[in-house]
Amino acid sequence: MIVKKLIVQLPRGLQARHSAIFVRKAFTFKSVIVLTKTGRSANGKDIMEIMNPAVQEGDDITLITDGIDEQAAAKTLETFLSFLQEKS
Repeated sequence: MIVKKLIVQLPRGLQARHSAIFVRKAFTFKSVIVLTKTGRSANGKDIMEIMNPAVQEGDDITLITDGIDEQAAAKTLETFLSFLQEKS
């Protein structure tokens, strides 16, 4: 299990478009993915749950990945939430 504390740097946070992209990326992994904000947890593979905590730019969140590809999942999702460009 990997637990990472992050500051969301996505412009406008996890609004509808970014939530859909997050969930799409999460579905590419077999690991369980959970995002938490101020005590509220959300299944990273459920768009309605991801939108529920209303994650905004600058919010402190915790990203939890647990499974056989947890390291790749954590790296990919951290890169996305940090608004860093992935290297091809």
